[in-house]
Amino acid sequence: MTEDGSAVQTIRHREGVVEIIIARPPVNAFSIGLLHDLAVRLDQAGADTTARAVLLRAEGRGFCGGGDVKEVQALPQFDGILGQAAGSLRASLAVVNCAVPVICAVQTYCVGVGVLIAGCADILLAAESTRFVLAEIDNGATAGGVMALRLMPDKRVRAAMMTAEPVLAEELLRYGSLHKIVSLADLESASRAIAAKIAAKHPQSMRALKRSLHHSTRAAEIEAAYRAELSYTYELNMLGHADEGRSAFLAGTRGSYL
Repeated sequence: MTEDGSAVQTIRHREGVVEIIIARPPVNAFSIGLLHDLAVRLDQAGADTTARAVLLRAEGRGFCGGGDVKEVQALPQFDGILGQAAGSLRASLAVVNCAVPVICAVQTYCVGVGVLIAGCADILLAAESTRFVLAEIDNGATAGGVMALRLMPDKRVRAAMMTAEPVLAEELLRYGSLHKIVSLADLESASRAIAAKIAAKHPQSMRALKRSLHHSTRAAEIEAAYRAELSYTYELNMLGHADEGRSAFLAGTRGSYL
């Protein structure tokens, strides 16, 4: 947990960078509450007229261990999957719609919803050999392709989602999806440096540029596409097939991505 006892913490730097830190040991599995808290903090940063950039990063072993499958299974009826889906959508859109640039720094592993959030960032940095895993097929979900397409080509997204095999940061760098790969020890300082560089630009111009890119890169279409993807996830859960997959994952028969 962060110093204030929550799974998400906000730090404001004098140069106008708002640093949002995720810390939920042991693997940074994103709970429903964490996702909504993250969205609120991103919204608050964008609404803050003194903010010039957001740096999103995580403490601990890896950036994100995926959605909290144990929580999804423990909640009654469809509350778990509905909550996780709504939280994932809200957090992803909060990154996309944030009024200032969002820089995301990812280390070691980035699974499921973590990939979606990272894919929505304006600038993405990663530590060497970081693994990006779209594990939805093993956890009763179908959504995420629309965000993953911001990181890699169509056929690569299909292979990644259908196999749930890791995509290394070095491959994403070749696609141009990553701004930079650095050592794990240098990730925090490198991401702060790029955030500070962006924060030093004219603030009103940067906010206008973010709005311009939002429309020219078709980012505004993400919500509709993601909601369409979620309809198949809801169907899988209503039919009971998704529960089988999550139970197998929790039993360890599907392996680990971490």
